[in-house]
Amino acid sequence: MRLRALLETEVLGLRLLGGEDELDRTVRGVMTTDLRDPSRYLSGGELVLTGLAWRRDSADSEPFVRILASAGVAGLAAGEAELGDIPDDLVSACVRNRLPLFAVNEDVAFATITEYVVRQVSGERAGDLAAVVDRHRRLMTSGPAGGGPDVVLDLLTTDLDLRAWVLSPTGRQIAGAGEPLAPGICAALAGEHLAAVRTGRRGPHRISIQGITYSLFPIRGHGRGAAGPAVRDVRETVLSDWLLAVEADAGDWPAERLDLLQGVTQLIAVERDRRDAARTVRRRLAQEVLELVQTGAAPAEIAARLRVAAPVLLPGLGAAPHWQVVVARVDWENGEIPGGPVAQSLLEEILVDPSVSGPEPSDRIAVAHTGDEAIALVPLPSLPGDAGEDKGPDSALHADELLAVVREPLAAGLADDGRLTLGVSAAVHSAEGLRGALEEARHARRVAAARPGRVCAAGHHELASHVLLLPFVPDDVRRAFTARLLDPLRDYDRRHRAELIPTLEAFLDCDGSWTRCATRLHLHVNTLRYRVGRIEQLTARDLSRLEDKLDFFLALRMS
Repeated sequence: MRLRALLETEVLGLRLLGGEDELDRTVRGVMTTDLRDPSRYLSGGELVLTGLAWRRDSADSEPFVRILASAGVAGLAAGEAELGDIPDDLVSACVRNRLPLFAVNEDVAFATITEYVVRQVSGERAGDLAAVVDRHRRLMTSGPAGGGPDVVLDLLTTDLDLRAWVLSPTGRQIAGAGEPLAPGICAALAGEHLAAVRTGRRGPHRISIQGITYSLFPIRGHGRGAAGPAVRDVRETVLSDWLLAVEADAGDWPAERLDLLQGVTQLIAVERDRRDAARTVRRRLAQEVLELVQTGAAPAEIAARLRVAAPVLLPGLGAAPHWQVVVARVDWENGEIPGGPVAQSLLEEILVDPSVSGPEPSDRIAVAHTGDEAIALVPLPSLPGDAGEDKGPDSALHADELLAVVREPLAAGLADDGRLTLGVSAAVHSAEGLRGALEEARHARRVAAARPGRVCAAGHHELASHVLLLPFVPDDVRRAFTARLLDPLRDYDRRHRAELIPTLEAFLDCDGSWTRCATRLHLHVNTLRYRVGRIEQLTARDLSRLEDKLDFFLALRMS
């Protein structure tokens, strides 16, 4: 397909801004990006779609366009929704680099252009597989009439004899043709994919397991209409993107077949975006309940919101369920990547039973995020007794089981600069207990954060040795304990205005991360190290030791 054909298709809303002499270029695919350097994902011949979120000033246009031109892309289409008119510096850069430039009307979604290009390119090159793109609209439907990704995967099997599966980043099977993969194989495939993405290797990635070679294709959906802002760093999405695993070695495939599989991933990405958008209602319910709980709203008001949430999360349930709260946090060492949205997307996946295939179980999960923390409101059906009485939840979550299957792939995605910590509350059956459950889950997460490892979890039962016993400590013991640890710091703060107590609180809240703590306090890391050193000198404690961290934490809680 030629660029000229796209320009002549009115429904796409493209307007030529430069490169009229280059309109006979062949379009081999389409890619949406707002990365400042997308070269690792380009293979040549793409129509690149961008919302211009990478552009901070006029000097950014030339390097971006030069990267695209060097990669051999067919053309660039820039959306007008972000900045209005396309900047002159981008037009000039495209002219200098002989790169055709189109403006996309703000009323036209990038998904519309993506679907059109995929349909045309795949139809031209796939031969018998034209049925894949002819039936692409089934990916956009819901309910029994829609086929979702399984439709395309079935056609890959029947027309190309390719067995393929769509997997989540935790290794859960979203869709597949034929027999499902064993959980261990799914986890290994997801781990290999995440490790390859973190090291910047260009897909498809290949791996052999038990003598069988699999090729892994990333599924990305970050264009306009996706559930979130433009992505500038791979860590923002590495723990949430799906992948397509094909039982074949794509190393010797011709370009046409690779293009077809790339087109398939783009169609599945459209479905992923639609399903992410469908989570809006559940996320809003969780956010509303969370805000009521944190602001100390009356239990009756919270209970009213829970009654609204229960039918959405557990349709057909007669009795009011029990609830559990799960708190998760994803931290990156440089502190520049917001952890809340990443943890939210990850919790929505982790809380689904990894042995259950398909996307539907995620429709029972409501997750909000605030700051760097994600909070899940998990409904638990009650088990009725012989006379209909409530016997409590029959499917309570356990911290040590939640991460058992997903720890390996997630550790690969977190690499050496990320960390996931998770805390689980006990089950509660009323609005009055929800606030305590939230605090319980947060304290459990802090216990997990004090442990070594990239992926750690703790449950409410692990709090019995300290947090839950604090109210029962005699006042004179509390005063003596806190005075011994904190009075030297308070006296020093009064004399020198050194803010050692706020520094200690922030350091513990940041789980001992120097970079995040310095960022929160707006300090240089060396200044923070000096303050922590002074704290250790005045108290004869070592903040690198778990025992001393725990003592300080308890002292601050009891003061």
